[in-house]
Amino acid sequence: MFDFANSGYTTVVITAVFNAYFVAVVAAGAASATFQWTAALALSYVLVMLSAPLIGALADQRASKKRWLALSSVVCVGATAGLAGCGPGDVALALTLVVVSNAAFGTGENLIAAFLPELADEHALGRLSGYGWALGYVGGLLTLGLCLYWIQSADEAARSAAVGQTMLITAVAFTLAAIPTFAFLVERQKPQAMSANRAFQAAWREVHASLVSTDGLIDLRRFLACIVAYQAGVGTVITVAAIYTQEALGFSTADSIMLIMVVNLTAAVGAFAFGSIQDRFGHKFGLGLSLILWLVALGLLWASESRAVVWVAANLAGLCLGASQSAGRALVGWLCPAGRQAEVFGLWGLAVKLSMIIGPLAYGLISWLAGDHRQAMLATAAFFIVGLLLLARVDVQRGRARALRGSVPT
Repeated sequence: MFDFANSGYTTVVITAVFNAYFVAVVAAGAASATFQWTAALALSYVLVMLSAPLIGALADQRASKKRWLALSSVVCVGATAGLAGCGPGDVALALTLVVVSNAAFGTGENLIAAFLPELADEHALGRLSGYGWALGYVGGLLTLGLCLYWIQSADEAARSAAVGQTMLITAVAFTLAAIPTFAFLVERQKPQAMSANRAFQAAWREVHASLVSTDGLIDLRRFLACIVAYQAGVGTVITVAAIYTQEALGFSTADSIMLIMVVNLTAAVGAFAFGSIQDRFGHKFGLGLSLILWLVALGLLWASESRAVVWVAANLAGLCLGASQSAGRALVGWLCPAGRQAEVFGLWGLAVKLSMIIGPLAYGLISWLAGDHRQAMLATAAFFIVGLLLLARVDVQRGRARALRGSVPT
């Protein structure tokens, strides 16, 4: 249900509505607007990168994942609601609120993922991760559908204001859908008996060991590097989807929202279907297949202006989106030793956030300097190619064996 709740934020704010609204209205179509947007997101991911491993280690030691999750949710909801007040010229305010809300979202994303190994055994990690992602896309779809209805119901003169008001809809939807998580989710991990100061110091030692060690969980570390590469491509598509369709393909706001709504459905199908594929044929196989299909989808988007081809490519990308994100989270859980879930998933979050800095920022810079969104989209394919090469170096069975032995980097 938390996947259901928080997906409305990323779907509406980051992917479908506010990103294009910022470029076209808040920043008045400035040449650097896309770069400003991606730079703000990059800053938010830097904040998550700096805090995630420490928060994860502290949450493990104090058994406080749920409390941290509640705090991050309140901050994200509040900043999202604040975006409703941003109009033409409010560039600084809008970017500040995006940084705050997205940093809080990323923190919560790490923490909810850390519950995965507590809720499923090793044979069901892929399925449960897939079910969560699938339900998340449904949540994003419903929230986006409400936003589309609100925008379409407004008079033409009030259409721009209605777009801003969808931020309130998103904030309320997040709040209501997250209630079951905080009412029913049980934190099964037990706190360690130590003072807050000792916990803080121990957390830093664990973070340092996880980041600098070359021994122990080598395949987990290799896979985290792989995540940085391919998630840079995934993050770029998520971040600039509506910007690309409107600026490069001439879609209207309503057209872009409709396309992304349908893509959310195919993403849910991809997450659900590939969860079973992972558990049956292996996490590495499922992820590798999804990355190959990503390259096909990007090739179609770059090569064609036909609306029919764009719809086919976008929905293929949707299948890959659900599959690759679900597979990545499940494989991290497969390679994670018991008792270190929040710490390891903090590193997973660090890898994902680093990728979200590299990919979208590269796209924003290329589109600004070249003045061509198509060239920027083509360049995105390189991230998936590098991801495939790095995935080939991960020995999943060896990594799982070391995780079962509780191998700790030293």
